[in-house]
Amino acid sequence: MSRTRTGAPPHTIELQLNGETVEAHEGETILDVSKREGIDIPTMCWESTLTPVNACRVCVVEVKGSRVLVPSCARAVEEGMEVETHSERVRHSRKMVIEFLASSVDLSTTPDVDRWIEEYDADPERYGPPAPPFEEGERDRLRAGHHETPDGQFAATVHQPVKVDNELYVRDYSKCVLCYKCVEGCGTDWQNTFAIAVAGRGFDARIATEFANPLPDSACVYCGNCIAVCPTGALMFKSEYDKRQDGTWDEERQSQTTTICTYCGVGCNLVLHEQDNEIVKVTSPLDHPITRGNLCIKGRFGFQFVQNDRGDLPPPVDIDSLEPADVDGLGPAGGDGANGGRPTD
Repeated sequence: MSRTRTGAPPHTIELQLNGETVEAHEGETILDVSKREGIDIPTMCWESTLTPVNACRVCVVEVKGSRVLVPSCARAVEEGMEVETHSERVRHSRKMVIEFLASSVDLSTTPDVDRWIEEYDADPERYGPPAPPFEEGERDRLRAGHHETPDGQFAATVHQPVKVDNELYVRDYSKCVLCYKCVEGCGTDWQNTFAIAVAGRGFDARIATEFANPLPDSACVYCGNCIAVCPTGALMFKSEYDKRQDGTWDEERQSQTTTICTYCGVGCNLVLHEQDNEIVKVTSPLDHPITRGNLCIKGRFGFQFVQNDRGDLPPPVDIDSLEPADVDGLGPAGGDGANGGRPTD
């Protein structure tokens, strides 16, 4: 996770990046330097506000002298290091990872994945048609160490029904790549609520609440910080999910307005995503010094009052038509004199 550095400035070192000599600061990662040099390295489990967990493996690069490919998001640069970010070995590894993910997970709402599939010549369909989806709750009941050997006729899948158990956000674990970002954001990196964790082992591993309870019965505080870092859309605003389901979600028609949350005095920045004059979701800038992308339930979801339809409520009262009230014979509201019509002892 990014932290504010204090004390002496970091030492400057030199390394070879794709055959070019570049300068870097001690403590930076290979990914940091590559981004600054304009080199595109795909990432899924990395986020600037979270501790690297090296889970997705699509950011691996080749370091001279290293037996294995290393995750660029976590490997710190060293003096004289020689790095290849797009060698044949690296490209083959990324191709395989993308194929494994795309053949078993729904990546339809994952940004850039189509470009990656084309760039690395990945062919997820070569593993065969997807296996039948799981029944509702079936994956939650899987037991560690009881994985059944597949028959080879289908590509293994995590597809399952969407979990819709509250009105704020949904969990579509058919899109989950086990990047751990939601677990990190809910845990020690930010929220310290620990409402979710990884359950199971191997291909049966999945994100779960305690005892797979519905969210309303879990420790979740509905801050939505897990949604903010989810890279695939597995965690999604209920408002966005509903619009995607009825075919009205259209980001090209959306605008964004930055404002400040008014629920308390902390000063969290909000980015309101609006479509057709309606707020459809709320985010917060990752680089904001106060929020770092995080919000509470009020800042994240407390926007409905702005656009609530009055429905069958009575019409607004006409102030000009009101008559002064006479309370218990005290006379017109406001009364006369210094006591404003209030009774005296």
